[in-house]
Amino acid sequence: MAKLLQGVRVIESAVLLNGDTLGMHLADLGAEVIKVESPSGGDYLRDILGQIVPRHSPAHLQVNKNKRSVAVDVRSVAGREVFWDLLDTADAFIDGYANDATDRLGIGYAAQRARKPDVIYCQYTGFGRRGPYAAIPTHGQMMNAEAAAVTLATHDDGFVRVAENRELMWGTSGGGDGTAAGAIHAALHVVAALWRRDRTGEGAFLDASASDAVIAQGWIGAVYGWNYDRITDHTGLRAPGSETLTGAKYQYYRTADDRYVLFCCIEPKFWTRFCEVVERPDLATRVTEAGAVDFGRDDHDLRRELQEIIGRRTQAEWVDVAIEHRLPIGPAHQGASSLQEDRHVHDREIVVDGHHPVAGDFTYVGTPVIVDGHAYETPAPAPAHGADTVAVLGELGYSASRIAALEEAGVIATSGS
Repeated sequence: MAKLLQGVRVIESAVLLNGDTLGMHLADLGAEVIKVESPSGGDYLRDILGQIVPRHSPAHLQVNKNKRSVAVDVRSVAGREVFWDLLDTADAFIDGYANDATDRLGIGYAAQRARKPDVIYCQYTGFGRRGPYAAIPTHGQMMNAEAAAVTLATHDDGFVRVAENRELMWGTSGGGDGTAAGAIHAALHVVAALWRRDRTGEGAFLDASASDAVIAQGWIGAVYGWNYDRITDHTGLRAPGSETLTGAKYQYYRTADDRYVLFCCIEPKFWTRFCEVVERPDLATRVTEAGAVDFGRDDHDLRRELQEIIGRRTQAEWVDVAIEHRLPIGPAHQGASSLQEDRHVHDREIVVDGHHPVAGDFTYVGTPVIVDGHAYETPAPAPAHGADTVAVLGELGYSASRIAALEEAGVIATSGS
């Protein structure tokens, strides 16, 4: 695994998925990420969303891998002194708490900048720091809901349930999970800010919002929705509210082994080539929409013809056809477990098998970018609460006696305390 951020030290002060996931991306890129936690339990992501063994949830094992943990009570004077000593050695700080929580602790951006003017400070929360919703603490789907990425309907029983999004281009529903989406954008901006600092010496305050990130990643649906009435030629666009994926040439089809492929031969060159491969030249002239692409929209007869053709071969056979003839036909897997069987996923090593010293065997999600031909290595296991307190403070020059006194006073905690 390429260590693109080797030599960069990041201090992470966060609980739950937002700040944790941002720190994970930077750690995966080679930064040394030190997770500063409270001595009284720390990040409770360890304790929720299921347990492999106590204090080791799958979410914690994934998003806190490749990190170190230092347990310090920054509410105390002595704890803040430890924090400032640690920050003096750092390049960037991750604030995963809503609104002004770190300000009230005395370690917010203004205080950090006064001590370390070139600090890269990234606050990553559900709704961001600026704006009327900034003070609202958020969980998971709240970010997607605020970004209009969740379509709802009230059913006859009076209960509200998630419904199909029939907006043009699926609205912002294509923006992905808010926590994950925002972490990527936050990490990108941290790296960009580090690059600027190295050129100019200037620090930065980065205000990252998960709900904004969903809108940014679902930009195509947002842009088409906001500008729909300004479009003068609607060729190739379905009407908002109409059924999605009605095209024959851009469609899911069932294969002979009861699996699925997504068929996307919408350009004339691909459609003609496909018709040649399946020995159906009579279909080559079947055009619904003349132009650069033809979705075959609402051509139900052609859709039935294609289902009959696709149904003659297995999913793997169709993928082989796509590879050999360079056709836009790909597997449509059902369920995350099916990904572990996919040869392409396997070859790219995005599924990473590892072993945690306490939780045992564990399968991680790696990184989607291969750098210089090096795929993702087995990560360092997510740390126990306070596992690195003694080692990190020792690296700062703290004596064993001082560390022991801080622990006795309850200012710090170690994995053995």
